[in-house]
Amino acid sequence: MSFARVRALVVVGVLAVAAVVFVITALVRDTQGDAVTGSNCPAGAPLADVTLPDDPAEVTVRVLNGTSTPGLADSVTNEFKNRRFTVQKPGESKTKFKGVAEIRFGPDAVGRAQLLRAYFLDQGNMEYNAKRKGAVIELVIGNKFRQLATTTEVNQSLVEVGEPTLPPGACVKPAKKDDNS
Repeated sequence: MSFARVRALVVVGVLAVAAVVFVITALVRDTQGDAVTGSNCPAGAPLADVTLPDDPAEVTVRVLNGTSTPGLADSVTNEFKNRRFTVQKPGESKTKFKGVAEIRFGPDAVGRAQLLRAYFLDQGNMEYNAKRKGAVIELVIGNKFRQLATTTEVNQSLVEVGEPTLPPGACVKPAKKDDNS
């Protein structure tokens, strides 16, 4: 074996050992593990579910009409029902809304609200309330609403918007463990 070949093998061996040592050191000294599980969460902080649902049936929506157009909440509710969302009885908003839509949600519905936001092509006004209980999302339809996005537009919007962000003052709710694991 030539000297150049031995030298190359020594260099590769040293790099491999250095890489293994670096990875083990990084895993041992990892300080972000607690952030994912929520164990560094201050007492009383709400635990937010930031996972995007796999199926629209996991999302419960209550549509409110924030315009003077009669029957708008009923038609939007039917649209969501046709797209396999779980819907509650539509209603009228106490106040009129001038935008496209206002999405009202609490800590249990952060990821679900992100999915709904995609149906309005990122033009929905997100209204987070840390004291709101349950996973039902209230959707106030405004004067600028025309129609829900198509499936392709929703997928593109989800890519643009990205993963749901953690609301201020909240901690990540630990993911549910599968029974099959």
